Order: sequence, then C-alpha cells, then structure tokens
Amino acid sequence: MGKHIVAVNAGPRKGWNTDTLITEAARGAESAGATVERFDLFRLDRYTGCISCFGCKKEKFKGHCVCRDGLTPVLDAIRAADGLIIGSPNYLSELTASFRALYERLIFQNLTYNLDTPCCNARPIPVLLIMTSNAPDTMYTGLLQGYQQTLSRFVGHTEVFVSGNTLQLKDYGKTDWPWTMFDPDEKYRRHETVFPAEIEKARRMGAALAGDR
Repeated sequence: MGKHIVAVNAGPRKGWNTDTLITEAARGAESAGATVERFDLFRLDRYTGCISCFGCKKEKFKGHCVCRDGLTPVLDAIRAADGLIIGSPNYLSELTASFRALYERLIFQNLTYNLDTPCCNARPIPVLLIMTSNAPDTMYTGLLQGYQQTLSRFVGHTEVFVSGNTLQLKDYGKTDWPWTMFDPDEKYRRHETVFPAEIEKARRMGAALAGDR
C-alpha cells in the first residue's frame, strides 16, 4: 500500500511559483505510488499561530495542539501522514505569516521542555520544505538552515529546495511605477530556461520523499 503524503501551500498565489513547485512535488509523490492530501493555507477557515495555552504540555494531549480552528485539520492530517511537502514564498526575508502560524503549532505541540525527552513525536516523517523568492537562491541560507534543523528535530528528516530570482509578474511593464530593482528580461529568461528544470527537481524530490523509508 502506498504512502499518504500531505502537501501544504503557504503562499496565496494560485498558478505561480510556490503553488507550481508544490503541485509538481505532489505529482512526483503520486508517481511513486503515494496518495496526496493538499491544503492551501490562504483558503482555510480563520486560524492563528500558537496562543501559548500550554494545553499540549498536558500528558493527555501530548503531541496534540488543543487549539481548534482552521489549522486543526491540517495538523491532524500531518500527524497521520507518512510525509510532508510544505512550501512558502519569501516575504520580507521570512516565510509567510501563514507558514509561521502552522510552523509554530506543528513544532510546539512536540516540544516537551524535558531535557531527557525534548521531543514527544514518536512517529517522525520526512519533510520537503520549498521556498521561492525573487532574490537569489543563496540569499537566505541561514534562515532555511534554521527551519531545516528544527523541522528535522521535531517532525522528521527535512530536505530543502529553494527557487530564487523568480518571475513575479507576467508583464513588468504594467506596473504603476518602474520596478527598477529587477531586470525583467532576465526574469523572463530564467523562468523559461531554469524554472522548468526546477519543476523536474521538485517532482524528483517529491518522489524521493514518497519512497523514503
């Protein structure tokens, strides 16, 4: 029986870079025999980040966030999954607020504050973290290393994939004022020549995640 993978899009734009790479990673997982359950965080019912209620620190709720809102089905699905694909664009040198809300609650529910057993997650699963950015893909190495280390510790072994210098608009000439920070021709060229290879890489990484033992 194939694995069950959860794919989470923490970006708002359908059909663009983050959405595309998550979709292709999910297709890769399906090609390896997995079933995929997808969530788009910007289309869920209202939710928040961790509210520091410490309910998850009680023995009977260990490893479970007790806050009930739009993220509850996502957390429940991840807890039961065999792997996680999650992606976000970079906003102001960070991942989106929607990503952070899920990340806080996903990690904190497994943090025990106990030195002997700091993590209560008894069922680690592999994670693929995807980030897209209009900046070069080498610009946020430290940021992603931090996320990779924490996810690996509290969720499961995490691989990271970054797509940088991404195309933001179909027509940069239609902005109200010139976006002189970017070279539109370079953006178009990269999207046509490099991004297709990144799509293939996302598929391979999704397939590898689904085949991870």
